[in-house]
Amino acid sequence: MGRVSLKNMVFYGYHGVAEQEKILGGRFEVDLSLVFDMTPAIKSDHLKDTISYEDLYKLVHNVVTDSKYYLLEALAGKIIKEVFLKFSPEKVLIRIRKPNAPVKGVLDTVEVEICRTRDEIEELL
Repeated sequence: MGRVSLKNMVFYGYHGVAEQEKILGGRFEVDLSLVFDMTPAIKSDHLKDTISYEDLYKLVHNVVTDSKYYLLEALAGKIIKEVFLKFSPEKVLIRIRKPNAPVKGVLDTVEVEICRTRDEIEELL
């Protein structure tokens, strides 16, 4: 097994409960890690035998920018579902950060983290 990770992908999206978030949108930072068997890619040195990080980036970009969710949990769940449907990982870990979240207080960012294995994904599909 091996892991491919895309860290701190940044997108502009319209996710949140507050009306202002739905209208003005905001910045979202996403980390995505996939665990899968890299043996075929190690042996062949061919892109067709691995999971392309460019394709992963495009998938995350499309979900974050083309959809609207109230909750970061729902957004993260949608990305995980799409990753399992399009690729064949054994495990996926996603973190979504929302800098400057509209809370009454001072904080750097709000973050949601979800991890699912292939066996656990059925609950999301």
